[in-house]
Amino acid sequence: MSRAMRAPVKSERMEIRATPDQKKLFARAAQIRGTSVADFAVSKLQEAAREIIQETESFRLREEDRKVFFHALTNPPEPNQYAKDAVTRYKKQVKG
Repeated sequence: MSRAMRAPVKSERMEIRATPDQKKLFARAAQIRGTSVADFAVSKLQEAAREIIQETESFRLREEDRKVFFHALTNPPEPNQYAKDAVTRYKKQVKG
């Protein structure tokens, strides 16, 4: 197998504490998925982490967009010649 196709090496270790009921729950879910508890936990932690990061970054971008939009509303640029010509054409059409 080429090096590019190999799975990443799992070299970092994480430890967690859980109640006996939690451990049983995790083991049952892992068994249903056909995986080990460790692989199940890593998979679900990774999904949750990505979701949290995406939500946070999405919110941050929305906040930045809101600021840009508000700034554009409160500080509009001067109309360019094309916009002025469009207003003139519109006024002629409405009168005519």
